[in-house]
Amino acid sequence: MSLLQLTDTQISTWVATFMLPLFRVGTLLMVMPIFGTTLVPRRVRAYLALAITVVITPALPPMPPVNPLDLSGLLLIGEQIIIGAVLGFSLQLFFQAFVVAGQIVAIQMGMGFASMVDPTNGVSVAVIGQFFTMLVTLMFLGMNGHLVVFEVLTESFTTLPVGSGFMVNHFWELAGKLGWVLGAALVLVLPAITALLVVNIAFGVMTRAAPQLNIFSIGFPLTLVLGMFILWVSLGDILNQYQPMAVEALQFLRELAQAR
Repeated sequence: MSLLQLTDTQISTWVATFMLPLFRVGTLLMVMPIFGTTLVPRRVRAYLALAITVVITPALPPMPPVNPLDLSGLLLIGEQIIIGAVLGFSLQLFFQAFVVAGQIVAIQMGMGFASMVDPTNGVSVAVIGQFFTMLVTLMFLGMNGHLVVFEVLTESFTTLPVGSGFMVNHFWELAGKLGWVLGAALVLVLPAITALLVVNIAFGVMTRAAPQLNIFSIGFPLTLVLGMFILWVSLGDILNQYQPMAVEALQFLRELAQAR
């Protein structure tokens, strides 16, 4: 009765077939929004990365044989980590646009002091920014945005195969997208900012007309109430503003992965 004999090449091929995709998938899940937040335990993310890797591995192109303890193997692992991190960070830019929009509205309406700890990032943010974060998370999951991300991730193994190298111009594209975050945030809250500016101008005219009027005791709560009303009215059109931004963010993700 002969024992099963395995060569070093066979072992290296099996290790590369599973381990190299696992590093790219795991890094994406650690960095991307929703799954990469502190709300999802690390153990759950690790199990999810293992499950996704097992499912997509049969459909992936052949992986180059690699020795995990060799320098070339470490370079390939580092390449997968960088690709997963860049793809995940590009999605973070999309979510941070809504956080910045909430911060801008909160400052304009006088709620900048009302902050709470963001459980997803572990920092203090304005309450309205946290509300926008929860809103965009629900809309992203409701429109199956996470499934599009996993589809792009699977295609990236064909368009950016293991060992092909990750070019520097991808980082320049990602850095150039930082200005898009501020622009998208301003587009989201521009109606609310304009309405609050009109309210503040009206209070300024009242102060000039009646100097004895204590504008701080009246203006602050009234600005707060009007700001909440203006925010409630502007939320009626949030879906029409979210859709083009989500399409642009996911399209940018496809461009980074060079997917179809």
